Amino acid sequence: MGARGPAGGASTPACAAKEGASRFQPAREPAARTYARALPVVPVRARGLTIEGADGRRYLDCVSGSGTLVLGHNHPVVLEAIRRVLDSGAPLHVTDLTTPVEDAFVTELLRTLPPGLAHHARVRFCGPTGTDPVDTAVALVRAATGRTRVIAAADAHPSVLDDREPGQAPPAGLILEAVRSAAGVLPTPDARVRRLRALTTERAVLLVADETETGVGRTGAYWAFEHSGVTPDVLVLSKAIGGSLPLAAVVHRDGLDGLDDPHAGEPGAGAFRGNQLALAAGAATLAHVREHRLAAHAAALGHRMLTRLRSLAEEFACVGEVRGRGLMAGIELVAPDGTSDTPARGARPGTSAGLAAAVRRECLRRGLIVDTTGPRANVVRLLPPLIVTEEQMSAVLDRLADAVQAVDRRPADPAASPGERIPR
Repeated sequence: MGARGPAGGASTPACAAKEGASRFQPAREPAARTYARALPVVPVRARGLTIEGADGRRYLDCVSGSGTLVLGHNHPVVLEAIRRVLDSGAPLHVTDLTTPVEDAFVTELLRTLPPGLAHHARVRFCGPTGTDPVDTAVALVRAATGRTRVIAAADAHPSVLDDREPGQAPPAGLILEAVRSAAGVLPTPDARVRRLRALTTERAVLLVADETETGVGRTGAYWAFEHSGVTPDVLVLSKAIGGSLPLAAVVHRDGLDGLDDPHAGEPGAGAFRGNQLALAAGAATLAHVREHRLAAHAAALGHRMLTRLRSLAEEFACVGEVRGRGLMAGIELVAPDGTSDTPARGARPGTSAGLAAAVRRECLRRGLIVDTTGPRANVVRLLPPLIVTEEQMSAVLDRLADAVQAVDRRPADPAASPGERIPR
């Protein structure tokens, strides 16, 4: 007898796939999984920019696993690297013991770094979850400086490094994101990055560059901090460095060895650091991006993308500011009366978050997958893979423009579902 779902009917994976989005999803999965609920697609095949759903429809994926898939889905160099490890008989998991696979990854990673950092760098692997590398970096700067406060550059103003109680030491570190993706795709001006670097150097505060969202060519430079010409003390790396598999690491200049005490413990370490398949996939990805100059491709095509998106702001009243860098763009949606939703109220029709949700829904109807971000969920975000072609980018921008036009001309319908079949 086949397995039975919560409703009592027989259910198999194949059956669920043929049905598209599983009818049992509301009973099986929490409502907090807003991303999955907003995109009722059951992917069964994927290659490059394209995902094919169980219903036979094809979609252009401009979410890229939240930026993880810089080479798109199932890139041949990634698959070949994984197969080599599987066929070799090497252990798949050895909790960060030095192996030929790990050594190859570290060697390739150092090739991508500016000489000022690469020649004095140490690589520390940690758990692959979202907070692990940040926790590791915070523990590192605290141990290296003997101080405890760590501040975010988003909250920093010119005097923030001196903004403390009498007799209080300066911060241990300052964490900087070159583009604040979750805040609504907000680039940090290069001049501000340089000013913060100068201030941290002057006050002996360690500068931590968080490249989780921006690394591996995404912004048009291999690492986003390179746009400003600065060299950070610590790098937080995740997402794209694993070549689609979970991997995270912290790179720091030598001399910051406060966590090398074997009795000190190490926040963020985890049992699954340095997975061999992820290291192999990551090394192949890093090399491919470097050898094929995909960061330069992202810069050129990203400029075209942002120029076209900014023209939407002149054409449609619901489009506010367009911002981004390289192949990382955010389109702010604005309501006619300027109202926004709070997270507690949700994306209601007529509000800016409701409009962003409606654009995402209209994009899906047209075979384009985008997501929303920002504290008000009113920014539509595009993160196409670095292998996107000019022809594919034209299709992405055309479908997005059509979706914005549909939303701009009529009220959003939150109950609507994906409609017409996308031509092959």
